[in-house]
Amino acid sequence: MCGRYVRRSDKQRIAEHFHVYGPSAPDFGPSWNVAPQTFQPVVLLNRDTREREIVMMRWGLIPYWAKDPQIGLSTINAKAETVATAPSFREAFKRRRCLVPADAFLEWQKIDAKTKKPFAIALKSGEPYGFAGLWERWHDKAAGAELLTFSVITTDPNAVVEPLHNRMPVILPDRDYSRWLDVDSSQLPMDLLRPYEADQMTAWEVDKRIGNVRNDSPELLEEQSTPPKEPSLFDDAPL
Repeated sequence: MCGRYVRRSDKQRIAEHFHVYGPSAPDFGPSWNVAPQTFQPVVLLNRDTREREIVMMRWGLIPYWAKDPQIGLSTINAKAETVATAPSFREAFKRRRCLVPADAFLEWQKIDAKTKKPFAIALKSGEPYGFAGLWERWHDKAAGAELLTFSVITTDPNAVVEPLHNRMPVILPDRDYSRWLDVDSSQLPMDLLRPYEADQMTAWEVDKRIGNVRNDSPELLEEQSTPPKEPSLFDDAPL
C-alpha cells in the first residue's frame, strides 16, 4: 500500500519534468506529507488537444458508477495484478490513465508490536518521478457537481523497499510516460506495471512526526539515523 508521498517540486518543475506545455496549470505549492483525500496535481492527456496538462484531483478514486463517494477511502491504491479486472479500476485502466508527480513516497517499517519507523524512498538522482495512476470523473447527482479523483497503482517491492513493506507504487521511467498516457492504443501497458530498478533508488529514516498528516514541512524529511557503515576488512581482526 502507498498511503503517503512527498511532492516538493513546484508547478514549474513538474511542468518541465513531465513536458507540459499547454494552458497554465492551477496554482499549488509543495507538500512534504501528501495524504489521501487531499487534492493533488496529476498529469494526463487533454481529451481534445491530446497535449499533456496538469489537473487537480482528489486522492481516492471514485468509480463513475459509484453511488456512495465513501468508496474513495478504500481506493487510494490499485493492485497491478488485478487492475485490469477489478470493477473499480478496469475501465479507468483502459481509458483514463495518468501520472502522479512525486519526489518520494513513505513507508513505515515495523520494528516490533509497538514500534514503527517511517522511511522516505526516492531516486538517488533526486529527480521527481511519476507514479502510474488512474483517474475518474464522478457526478454527484444530489449536489449537481463533478469530482475528479485518482488512484496510485502498486506492485511488488524491489530490494530497497522490501525490508520496509511488501508493496511499492509503480514508478514509471520518463521514457514510458507517453506510452502510459496513450489510451488510444489497443495494447494495454501491463508490462510497465513492475518494480522500479532498485539500484537507482535510496531510502532513509525520517522524522516520526510525519505520521501526523497535519505536519507538513521540509524538516520532516531530514535523516534521523546514521546509515550503517560498510564492513571493513579490519572489523573482525583480532587486537
